[in-house]
Amino acid sequence: MNASKLTTISDLGEFGLIERLTSDITPKNESTVFGIGDDAAVLDNGGEKFTIISKDLLVEGVHFDMVYTPLKHLGYKAATVNFSDMAAMNGVPKQMIVGLAISSKYSVEAIEEVYEGMKMACDVYGVDFVGGDTTSSLHGLVLSVTIIGEVEKNKITYRKGAQPNDLLCVTGDLGGAYMGLLVLEREKQGFKANPDIQPDMDGKEYILQRQLKPEPRTDIVKKLSENNIIPTAMIDISDGLASEALHIAKASNTGVAIYEEKIPIDQSTFDTANEFKIVPSVAALNGGEDYELLFTVNQNDFEKIKNLDGITIIGYITDSTEGNRLITNGNQVVELKAQGWDGLRK
Repeated sequence: MNASKLTTISDLGEFGLIERLTSDITPKNESTVFGIGDDAAVLDNGGEKFTIISKDLLVEGVHFDMVYTPLKHLGYKAATVNFSDMAAMNGVPKQMIVGLAISSKYSVEAIEEVYEGMKMACDVYGVDFVGGDTTSSLHGLVLSVTIIGEVEKNKITYRKGAQPNDLLCVTGDLGGAYMGLLVLEREKQGFKANPDIQPDMDGKEYILQRQLKPEPRTDIVKKLSENNIIPTAMIDISDGLASEALHIAKASNTGVAIYEEKIPIDQSTFDTANEFKIVPSVAALNGGEDYELLFTVNQNDFEKIKNLDGITIIGYITDSTEGNRLITNGNQVVELKAQGWDGLRK
């Protein structure tokens, strides 16, 4: 094999790598309703509900930094970000299985703290902690979390399914988790330069919680059901609003239009973004880790959804020939792109 012709993972990116590795995988069992390509796999084991399963990895130094991440918060977040995948399928989490790879730098008491956080999340969201595995790690801590949930068969919602003229909706507010991360990183650098310096966190409590202790929007799943609304497509916002909107458009073979002025941003997020010389809406579009829900509904549901607390209509679905667009505050139309964290600064 000629090493000069090898493809690096960075050439493909995370989603390109997944597509390359899985494009030829075809389910063989009738019970597999939907496999790779959404927030969770969907299985039919009989009865009125589908079983949904999701898995996620959190790696020290990649997904979390122990300099500023409390161990109990880490355990809580490891669980809740996976509960969010269940909500993204319009379902609810029911069971959790956890694998840990632990390096020798961690004490038993430290791992107990991680477990306390996971158990707390399970208690809050009514999830059973049913098993797992532990092994050693040469460097740092790795958490592997598998969530098993369920959804009524007539309410299952995929990333695909959006149709032209559907309304594009989002829960909560966006950009806070990314701004919380920037504050933590700033204080970490200040500490490294001067260990005696006191962290400046005044007024940042909300965005720090958004980063360190996110909450899945299982409440929205319940609220939609109570109002007889079944989304036509849905995804949770882990990689930024732009990226997730593009996922829905690609899976549904449509275009999407988002109004910048409609993107919900908390005042704390707005002010902190300006401190860091970042356009607030750009942070919301590309920051990620908000774990809110982005979903589409038929226009016939407008009257039902327009006044629901915690939900904002931010755009609409278009024909694929119209592309993916952002209508800016200045009423300019630009191509919607998922920049990631690069290009966030003004």
